[in-house]
Amino acid sequence: GKKWEMVAQAKGEPKFIVCNADEGEPGCFKDRAILDYDPHAIIEGMAIAAHATGATKGFIYLRYEYPDTFNTLKRAITDAENLLGDSFTLYLRRGGGAYICGEEGSLLNSLEGKHPFPRNRPPFPVTHGYNDLPTAVNNVETLASVPPIILKGAEWYRELGLGEHAGTKLVSVSGDIQQPGNYEIPLGLPLQTLLDDWCGGTTDGKSIQAVTMAGLSGGFLAGDDLDVTLDEPSIRAKGAFLGAAGIIVFDDTRDMMEIAHCAMDFFAKESCGKCFPCRIGTQRLSERLNGSIENQDKTAWHDEVHDIGRTMMATSACGLGMAAPNITQSLVKYFPEQIAAYLNTAANSGQEQL
Repeated sequence: GKKWEMVAQAKGEPKFIVCNADEGEPGCFKDRAILDYDPHAIIEGMAIAAHATGATKGFIYLRYEYPDTFNTLKRAITDAENLLGDSFTLYLRRGGGAYICGEEGSLLNSLEGKHPFPRNRPPFPVTHGYNDLPTAVNNVETLASVPPIILKGAEWYRELGLGEHAGTKLVSVSGDIQQPGNYEIPLGLPLQTLLDDWCGGTTDGKSIQAVTMAGLSGGFLAGDDLDVTLDEPSIRAKGAFLGAAGIIVFDDTRDMMEIAHCAMDFFAKESCGKCFPCRIGTQRLSERLNGSIENQDKTAWHDEVHDIGRTMMATSACGLGMAAPNITQSLVKYFPEQIAAYLNTAANSGQEQL
């Protein structure tokens, strides 16, 4: 609401509505389900946003790797053209095939045909967005929620949450779980209720060793911290965040050092390279998780991982670099024994080579 109000009040014409459908976070696949099965919900949400802000043009920026969804949306937009009329023109664009394009500024640069680097803020898209004109950028789930809220009212939506929490959240669950898939949960639902009762628990009766929150960006939760409710205050109190709500489950047979390395390697490969804290930091953290740093004692390893992560969080240009250290921070927090075993193995390997 605040974003739309700022776009409505901003100077400059035309104004734009952009749907961020570049769903690239590992473990997240909720937006694809909405776009495939109810594309008109997005179109209607964007039309309402256009009416509220005075926008006359809109873009759906779709993840490049969703070609079938592209065709579904193309047909839906054609079907809706007579209803939209001349007051709101909607365009469909395929993404640039990079994780970074899901970041708001990178998305807008890509949409303009520029290199998808994050933008410095301020100015913000609400005043200087697409082509430096007022632009509201919203995600798929937000836009799909608008029509029923308009139809049934804000109080109806607020009451869907549990306790003091308002509304619902789509959560993608995958990994070592019996019934993976997308679940619409009331905000405030206990995580254990979702995993054990709704998803049927882990495969083969194993125990849960860890889960990721917000895809990979939120890092790991494990141990007693699995006793959280699915809402931002509860999860942020444990050092993670809900975000896009991609939950990946790892049972007790998984090597968390290997999992952490795969996650950091992903961030290193997907870093856009604009800022050196992220460009270099993700590479250095990946190296410290793959055994390539020999003869390094435990104290030095921890000091370096902490220093690199702290620097990335404080100085990276966008959320990729700020979030990537959540992987190593949560690894240190929950799995010190696995780290110690990993460092001992690396040290012994180095001695043998000498």
